[in-house]
Amino acid sequence: MKRIFSILAIALTMFVSLAFSQPAFAATAGEKIFINNCAQCHAGGRNNVVAAKTLKTDALEKYGKNTVEAITLQVSKGKGAMPAFGKKLSADEINLVANYVLDQAKNGWAKG
Repeated sequence: MKRIFSILAIALTMFVSLAFSQPAFAATAGEKIFINNCAQCHAGGRNNVVAAKTLKTDALEKYGKNTVEAITLQVSKGKGAMPAFGKKLSADEINLVANYVLDQAKNGWAKG
């Protein structure tokens, strides 16, 4: 009986570990933050204010926004028509959304 509980405990631990691993959590949390704060102007990686400055790979590279650091700065401080979110979102939330944006760009914004 103890062996069955041990096996179940190990299986449960592995499941929880996989289910809440950092990449999966980051994407889910980043997506939620993006939907709640960014999608109004950037749904599907578009830019509804300045059409050329999308969140797609080619535009991110062209405008030097193709790193987590560059996106984090843009989201935190704002620039041009984009408002600053540094007082609305925590540093962790901004990091999550920056990673989400880069992941989506690399995948062609398949969800939007």
